[in-house]
Amino acid sequence: QVQLAESGGGVVQTGGSLTLSCSAVGGTFSDYTMGWFRQAPGKEREFVANVAWSGTATYYADSVEGRFIISRDNDKNMVFLQMNNLEPEDTAVYYCAADPSPRELVRGVPDYWGRGTQVTVSS
Repeated sequence: QVQLAESGGGVVQTGGSLTLSCSAVGGTFSDYTMGWFRQAPGKEREFVANVAWSGTATYYADSVEGRFIISRDNDKNMVFLQMNNLEPEDTAVYYCAADPSPRELVRGVPDYWGRGTQVTVSS
């Protein structure tokens, strides 16, 4: 059983930056592909980014490519999402996710979810 806890959300102005963190407890962290999803009001949860166990392979949604950076620290059991040049459309609850399979994670059916952290981008 893996427990995930996000932090770092908040309110930021358009064009600003924010870094989210996710800590994992339980399991062997390096066994899991880690990812971030988000859900805006009235919309379905959507994939944002993932990072392989090694930290060297990453994958991003088109909407955040070039603006967001996902990374992980296997020694600290943490994954991060650096968000730059934020837009009002980025406003959402951001969720951390973990799964041994990168395919299952990208499909939106990971084994584990965090509870989410709110990010609000003001115009």
